[in-house]
Amino acid sequence: MVFSSSVFLFLFLPIYLAIYYVVPFRYKSWVILLGSYSFYAWWRVDFLALFITVTLWNYWLALKIAQHNDTDRKKAKRWLTLAIGGNLSTLAYFKYADFGIDSLNSILLTLGASPLPLANVILPIGISFYIFQAISYVVDVYRKDVPVTKRLVDFAAFIALFPQLIAGPVLRYKDIADQFASRTHSLALFGEGVLLFMIGFIKKVLIADSVATIADESFLLAEPSFYDAWLGAIAYSIQLYFDFSGYSDMACGLGLMMGFRFIQNFNRPYVSLSITEFWRRWHISLSTWLRDYLYIPLGGSRGSSLLTYRNLLLTMLLGGLWHGANWTFIFWGALHGTVLALERLTGWSNKDNLKLFRLITTMLIVIIGWVAFRANDVGQAFYYYSIMFDFSAMEGANSQTNPSYRAICFLSIGLSYVLFENVVTRFSQRSIALPSLIKPTLVFSLFALSVSKLVASAYSPFLYFQF
Repeated sequence: MVFSSSVFLFLFLPIYLAIYYVVPFRYKSWVILLGSYSFYAWWRVDFLALFITVTLWNYWLALKIAQHNDTDRKKAKRWLTLAIGGNLSTLAYFKYADFGIDSLNSILLTLGASPLPLANVILPIGISFYIFQAISYVVDVYRKDVPVTKRLVDFAAFIALFPQLIAGPVLRYKDIADQFASRTHSLALFGEGVLLFMIGFIKKVLIADSVATIADESFLLAEPSFYDAWLGAIAYSIQLYFDFSGYSDMACGLGLMMGFRFIQNFNRPYVSLSITEFWRRWHISLSTWLRDYLYIPLGGSRGSSLLTYRNLLLTMLLGGLWHGANWTFIFWGALHGTVLALERLTGWSNKDNLKLFRLITTMLIVIIGWVAFRANDVGQAFYYYSIMFDFSAMEGANSQTNPSYRAICFLSIGLSYVLFENVVTRFSQRSIALPSLIKPTLVFSLFALSVSKLVASAYSPFLYFQF
């Protein structure tokens, strides 16, 4: 089940919210838990057992960590190591077993040996997100950043919270622990959540799904021209942004409907003047997680400059691998890690001049990275790059798209981004003064159009479900 589906909009969500608001506050965590398990089980019931096991594992070990935190830090650290080891082992098996075997087989075939059979492991949806959330909880308990929760139902509801279960944002228990104890439910907050949900829905269905057709057609061309390659790369960059930020908006909107305030996950990342700034604006919950639980424990910027560059590169390499079991994601992480290190070396991210040049340069790096995201393998990614930077292909005879079509696509993509980012989103954030009825009327009209498109179109899952 996905948010952009008729089943969710017209069946699951109304029933869930009706039950949620009827029961007393002390039982709302149970409603969240059972509703979220139902939401997850809609995909596969059998993987719900893994989900529950991960929850119980981390709840129990967090209690063990807290038990020894004040009396025996070494023992507490051993419990922490066990917890993190179990989480990472689970993630490694389900997400990387076949990738590891396939990579090993490439070496074996080169040496003339017989390849090993693949494990054919099914990847549970959302596992990257709920494993990261579980790790952050046990680490925060060990660091004494949050008291261990004694209510299993609250912790289980936090891990299972269905709005962010499948594709984030990556929540940390310490950020919403107080909201499980007490939170506000009001018509104004509910209305704010509905408005944000509708904006995210519009981003996904009206923009991301429409641009997806252009991106798919361009990437499927056997011999694309220079313009075809750039059209596909830009279209996918817009698709990915509106798809993922749309999901995050819907998740945050659903959270508000239940009285929760989640972290803002996107802040206009495509206006960044450096990759350093980009990571302060893109997938903010992941970038802060990587900073707090990977970059800083590695040493952060506390050591020599060389060690700082190493830490940046390792963080982004592992961040890339977190996105998927493919060398394309490792290449993407290496690209961003290298640029982050170079920006720190040159002070590029602290400059105040050449803003247009820095904006174009940053977007060029981002788009190059997204091509690797979209490609099936590194070979395909580099073939695409060879076309993108082959100026002799600007009038490629093998192009299967005519100039008028390409021009219309470029114009449509640009307008969809500029208009939505600078009109609808700013309206929703109340940064433009408007009569009170204009804003919800505009959003509701676009939402109604999006629902009509959804009903008439095929199923379209969110891109980040695969990560």
